[in-house]
Amino acid sequence: MPIGRQTAPNSRIWPSGGAHLWPPGETVPAEAHTRGHLVYAARGVLSLRTERGTWIVPANRVAWTPAGYTHRHRAHGHTDMRIVFLPPSVARLVPDHPAVFTASDLAREVLLALTGPREYDRAASARLRRVLVDELRAAPEQPLQLPEPRDDRLRALARVLDEKPGDTTSLAELGARVGASARTLSRLFRTELGMTFYAWRTQLRVHHALVLLADGHDTTHVAHACGWANPSHFIAAFTAVVGSTPGRHRITA
Repeated sequence: MPIGRQTAPNSRIWPSGGAHLWPPGETVPAEAHTRGHLVYAARGVLSLRTERGTWIVPANRVAWTPAGYTHRHRAHGHTDMRIVFLPPSVARLVPDHPAVFTASDLAREVLLALTGPREYDRAASARLRRVLVDELRAAPEQPLQLPEPRDDRLRALARVLDEKPGDTTSLAELGARVGASARTLSRLFRTELGMTFYAWRTQLRVHHALVLLADGHDTTHVAHACGWANPSHFIAAFTAVVGSTPGRHRITA
């Protein structure tokens, strides 16, 4: 691995990857790469947005973006972002679509090694990348995607709840705002996004919860801000999606 070059005070970039320390809210213009890449938040939370939707990448997950996908990253909380590019010979072993995986202990250590201060020669780096890909292939894809709606009525509804995730308005009332019946919206959620409205709204709320936790808010505040009247119900829903409790996630972020 060549010696890292400084592109900014808090960034070090190599041909095969790099490390970035981002302040809260930092983002970059939409871009696409000729090689697929893995992104890991050693600290904080990242969001990854493509035409297919938005993925949230907390500190126990790894995001994969194939070559050619236009995407944008955003940091939530003080974020230590690590990026590893994969050559085509290895990238063909992982999905041909954006995905998020659980970061095993071994995968995490390999990611940190490949993006840390120690230099590896080309052969050693190739072996480490193959170990990393083997770990990801053994990990199931995580349900942390918020699909991007295409229908104008769904887009309008999504804007309403994205601005106020704690809104508990019924689907029928939301439909009245956007000009569609509850039945029509339910059908669109199933056919276009592959999930029910309530599953989609839970996913949206968990995305917002991850961001608020990264900003340092406590579990009770986050639960109420994201639409849960009972914090225990929030903890159960959050854990089912993320795989760890809000409290544990807040500590690691």
